[in-house]
Amino acid sequence: MIREQLERLRERPEAQVLIVGGGINGVATFRYLAMQGIDVALVERGDYCQGASGASSHMIHGGIRYLENGEFRLVHESVRERNTLLEIAPHYVKPLRTTIPIFSTFSGLFSAPLRFLTHRQGKASERGALLIKAGLVMYDIFAGISGRNTPWHNFTWGQAARKDLPELRQDVKYTATYFDASVHNPERLTLDLLRDGLAEPIQARASNYVSLTGFRDGRAQLRDELTGEEFDFGADVIFNATGAWVDLTTEQLGMQTNWTGGTKGSHIVLDHPELLAATGGREIFFEHSDGRIVLIYPLLDRVLVGTTDLEHDMREPAVCTEEEVEYFFRLIQHVFPNITVDRKDIVYRFSGVRPLPHHDDTAPGFVSRDYQVKETRLTDRTVMFSLIGGKWTTFRALAETLGDRALKYLRADRIHSTVGVHIGGGKNFPRTQEDMDRWVQQRASQVGEFRAGVLLERYGTRADEVLAALGHEEQVLQHSPELSVQELKYLVREEQVAKLADVFIRRTDLAFRGLVNRELAEEVAEILGAELDWSHTQTHEQVSECLALLSQQHDAAVL
Repeated sequence: MIREQLERLRERPEAQVLIVGGGINGVATFRYLAMQGIDVALVERGDYCQGASGASSHMIHGGIRYLENGEFRLVHESVRERNTLLEIAPHYVKPLRTTIPIFSTFSGLFSAPLRFLTHRQGKASERGALLIKAGLVMYDIFAGISGRNTPWHNFTWGQAARKDLPELRQDVKYTATYFDASVHNPERLTLDLLRDGLAEPIQARASNYVSLTGFRDGRAQLRDELTGEEFDFGADVIFNATGAWVDLTTEQLGMQTNWTGGTKGSHIVLDHPELLAATGGREIFFEHSDGRIVLIYPLLDRVLVGTTDLEHDMREPAVCTEEEVEYFFRLIQHVFPNITVDRKDIVYRFSGVRPLPHHDDTAPGFVSRDYQVKETRLTDRTVMFSLIGGKWTTFRALAETLGDRALKYLRADRIHSTVGVHIGGGKNFPRTQEDMDRWVQQRASQVGEFRAGVLLERYGTRADEVLAALGHEEQVLQHSPELSVQELKYLVREEQVAKLADVFIRRTDLAFRGLVNRELAEEVAEILGAELDWSHTQTHEQVSECLALLSQQHDAAVL
C-alpha cells in the first residue's frame, strides 16, 4: 500500500540515490539501479506516469521524421530500442502498420534540405513521394542494422494506393506503408518497471504523492502531498527526472536554470466506428496542410488523433483547447473528407508537455528529441544529475546511461544490463492469437473468458498473480464488467493507488475509452474507501474530484 512505501522512506531517510520524478525515465532508471544492487529511492509528486509520460501518442517508434533533422544517432538508437521493446515487453508494445498518404511526387525536394540546414519551419511545403521514399529507404536500413527482420516498406500508386483505404481523398497519388510499434498502455508499462525495481532483493523504495520542496543542510526536503507532512532525506546522488518541470525543480533548490523549453502536445480520443473502419487497422501518419506531422491511430476500439506542438508555460496546466480540437477535426477532413466528426464523438482528450531542451527561435518541430544530462554539485557529498529531453521509445537505453552516471560517481560496478530482460508481465507472454486464446481458456473456469481476457490485456502474464489474489468467488462490479471488488483491493495493496482517478486513468484504460460514469465512480470509491480508511466525506470528495478532473481536463461525459 502507498502508506507502507512512504513509511519505509521516513523510517530510513537515507539512500545512495534519490530519484525525483515518477515518469517513464525516472522509473526505468530506478529499476536499472535496483538491479545493480544500489540503495535507490524514488518519489513522485503525483501519481506514477501522471505527467508527459501518460500523455503520449502511444507510439514506440524509430522517429522517421528525425532524419530530416539530421539526428541519425537518435534514429538508430530509437529503431534499436523499438525492436528491443517488441521482444521484452510484448504485452504492451505491439507492431504497428503505418501508412503515409502522399499527394505529390516532387514537392519538398528543395525546402527539405533548407529545413535540414537551418532547422526553421519556413513556408509549409508538402513532402512528396521522392522525399518520403528516400527517408523510408534510410529508415529500413537503420532497422536492418538494428537486427530485427521487419518487412521492407511498400509503395503503391494510382488506384492501388486507395484500394485498402477507400475513404482516403481521391487525389492521393501514392501510399507508403511501413512498420513501427505502439504501446497500448504506457501507464501500466511504467508500473511494471516500478514493480520490477521494487522486487529486487535490496531495499529499493518508491512512493507516489511525495514532492521535493527544497534542499537544506545537505539533505533533500520532501513533503507528503496527501497529508502535508514534511521530512528530510539524504542521498549521495539526486536525479532530477521531472521532465518539462526540470527548471521549476531546480528553482525549488534555490537555483536559476533555463535548460528546458517543452512544447505542448494534445490528443483527442473518438468513439467513431466509421473512422475506425476507415483506418483499416493501421496508423495513418501524414503531413497536415501547415507542415505539421500528425496521426490518426486505431487503439482499443477507439481512434486516437494527434498531435499539436505548441509553446507552453510550465506554470500553467496543460489542457487540450477548443482550438486544438478544431485543428484535429480539420486534419481528419484533410485525408478522410467524407467522414463527419463532431464533439459528441469525443470520449477523452488529453495534453502533455514534451521535456525538450531550451530552443530559442528553433521551430518546435525541429527541436531535438535527444537527451542530455546536466551535473550540479549541491554539497561535497551530494551531486545532482538533471535529465533534459528524452522520449518514450528510448527509455531503456536512457536509464542505463543515466544510471551509469550514478554508478561512476558512487564507484560501484555495473552488474546487469537490461538488454533482453523482460519487463513485468511480458515474460512468457503468448505471442500469437492462438496462444492467447489458449491462455484465456485455461483460466476461464475461475473467472470466465471475458475477465480472463481483460486481465491478460491489462497485466500481461502478471495476470496469474492477480488471479491468485482474486480467488474463486470474484465479485464483478455492478457498473463495469472489467473490474471486481477483489481486483480493486489488489490494486490498493500492490500498486499504490491513493486516489479514485488513479484507477480510471492509470491502472485501467476505462477513462481513455470513455467508460466512466458517476455510478461507476461511486461504486469504486466505496470499495477504495474501505481499503484506504476514507471517511464518508473523503469518499464523496474523491468522487467529486475525479469526475471534475475527467470532465474539465479530459472532456469525458461522466454525468
